[in-house]
Parts: sequence; C-alpha cells; structure tokens
Amino acid sequence: MGSRASTLLREEEIEEIKKETGFSHSQITRLYSRFTSLDKGENGTLSREDFQRIPELAINPLGDRIINAFFPEGEDQVNFRGFMRTLAHFRPIEDNEKNKDPIASEPLNSRSNKLLFAFRLYDLDRDDKISRDELLQVLRMMVGVNISDEQLGSIADRTIQEADQNGDNSISFNEFIKVLEKVDVEQKMSIRFLH
Repeated sequence: MGSRASTLLREEEIEEIKKETGFSHSQITRLYSRFTSLDKGENGTLSREDFQRIPELAINPLGDRIINAFFPEGEDQVNFRGFMRTLAHFRPIEDNEKNKDPIASEPLNSRSNKLLFAFRLYDLDRDDKISRDELLQVLRMMVGVNISDEQLGSIADRTIQEADQNGDNSISFNEFIKVLEKVDVEQKMSIRFLH
C-alpha cells in the first residue's frame, strides 16, 4: 500500500502540500496511504461516512463536529489536499517555526489558527459567535446525560458571563482568544504522531 500511495501522489503535489501544511515528505506519503485506505469509493475523496468509520472519531463526543471541519460549506466530499489542510491544524509547532518570516502567511498550525479551528467547533451556525444554545449543544455532546440540563445551563451561563466583554450574551472569536490566552493550546491541540 505504501508504494501505491507514493506513485499516485506526484512529487510536485507533495512539495506544494509540504509548503502549505508544514508536513514532511514521509508524513505526507504516510497520510496519503491512510487517506486512500479510508477512501472506500476509490474516487480520490472522502465522504462523511468514510470519516465515521474511523474508530477514534466514532467514539469522540465531538466526532461529528470534527468531521464537519474537514468539509467546506456545502461540500460533502474532501480531497487529499483539503484533508491535509485540516490535519495541519493539529500538527505540533516546531521550534524553528515560532520565529518564522513575519511577512509570510501564518502556518495552519499556528496558535491563532488552532484557536480559530476550536472556535468553529463551537460556532455551530457559523455566525462568528458562540451563543448560549450553541455552547449548550456542544456541552451536551461532550458530557451526554451525565450532567442535568440545569447544571449544563449553569455552566453555559457562567462561561458566557466570564467571556462576554461586549454584553451581547455570546462569545466572539476575540473574546474566545482572550479567555484562552493562558491555555497551552499547542499542547492541547497537537497530535504527537504528526510530529
């Protein structure tokens, strides 16, 4: 399977993906192999159903939200390049990337891009703010029936009260960033095997 993956992926494509995502040549070919093994339709794209067959996503309470992050608005398939762009958010930041060229576009795995990715997991209606209802829905996904609706409501209210700086009873991306400024996002949103 490894040889099949490297023969179907052209060297130019690998170089472009390396530049765009920061993954190494060997990581790209290994992830391409995984991508093709998930591609049950053998059409060069993955569907939501292909992702749902991944055991780690199937048991993750936010699995559907994570899966949705792979698909652009209105799309129901993702190609390898889109797959890699989304995975890049979870790539650990290397020391040599922290002092990169300030003019170059920010890498997909930067702190702010990781935070934007996390924010979008909560922003269910994609209106650039997290409402109490959205926060409640995500909390319900995460804890299931282990906490009462009253307790969840209290958690959501307290979270919004602490984060909301402009009094609109929701959390904007800037407010989200402010709340998480002391959190080690790099450690919490990196998948070590992508190192």
